[in-house]
Amino acid sequence: MNISDVDKNFKVETEIEREGLVFRNILSEPFSVYGVFRENDAWVRMPDAVAKEVSHGVHVLSKHTAGGRVRFVTDSPYIAIKAVQSGRPNMNHMPASGQAGFDLYAGAGKNPIYRKSFIPPSGCVNGFEGVYDIGRSEKKVYTINFPLYFNVKELYIGLKEGSLLEKAPEYAITTPFVYYGSSITQGGCASRPGNAYQGLISRKYDADFINLGFSGGAKAEPAIAEYIAGLDMSLFVYDYDFNTPTVEHLEATHEKMFLRIRETHPDTPIVIMSRPIFTLTDNDKRYMVIKKTYDNAVARGDKNVYYIPGYELMSICEAEGTVDGTHPTDLGFFAMANRLSEVIDKILEK
Repeated sequence: MNISDVDKNFKVETEIEREGLVFRNILSEPFSVYGVFRENDAWVRMPDAVAKEVSHGVHVLSKHTAGGRVRFVTDSPYIAIKAVQSGRPNMNHMPASGQAGFDLYAGAGKNPIYRKSFIPPSGCVNGFEGVYDIGRSEKKVYTINFPLYFNVKELYIGLKEGSLLEKAPEYAITTPFVYYGSSITQGGCASRPGNAYQGLISRKYDADFINLGFSGGAKAEPAIAEYIAGLDMSLFVYDYDFNTPTVEHLEATHEKMFLRIRETHPDTPIVIMSRPIFTLTDNDKRYMVIKKTYDNAVARGDKNVYYIPGYELMSICEAEGTVDGTHPTDLGFFAMANRLSEVIDKILEK
């Protein structure tokens, strides 16, 4: 038995019939796309040539659209999407709604309101479609978040013919926050894209952001350090130590990457985080390596460096905020966002 036959709240629309429905490619005006860009007929997070130089894993995952968003203003009584993707959602410990789905928020400025998840139907291959019925014509800013662990070849937005369609206002913080790290940074295992901690932070501060989390692939290679050093950013957050194979590797790369970012961003706030953990036993050495990077920066007179030890990131829920003892649930990401917000508040008060 299909659960949607019993509870209609689980039913996902896949055949859209709405009066006056017109689809538009988000490549066209006046849609604004953030966090991803177009390359080789797909939406990606970083240039293909750079991703190849970093590693095979990063090259693959650079085509996952974590952090991607499209924004627009409309008064259409419904909003539909048609996503062209390749493959099918296949993760065991992360729902398809987070891996390959999209979610929709309404409202301008800080703290827009969640309205709808566009969820891939069971067994779907190479994309899907869905619709949100607003029920009235009211001019609003809308943001659609892209999938965290899947690709997007094309995305079309469907609105009622004749409806208003305008460009959305820019974020209040236009220079993006940049995040670098492991699978947790990429968003594993949020139930939907907007619940990864970067999305929570973005909505709280009305801030643009770039997600450079790479599941299993964040090892502070010279190529990724160079790429990040060249980005325009108003805040840099990194916590890649989950992916380093040894303490020695972490020691050889952690402060080196910090110093490379500092060369091109001498005054940019940098938040150093160690991986979310719940005891320090076997992690003492890693913890000390990361803390040393921070301590050395402070000793040099750096006034824009901050440190959050991993055991504080999910202190309100600890392992109960994870799927598997490592990857956060929505509760875990909420806890992480709250702790990081305490630091961002101090940064913005300066």
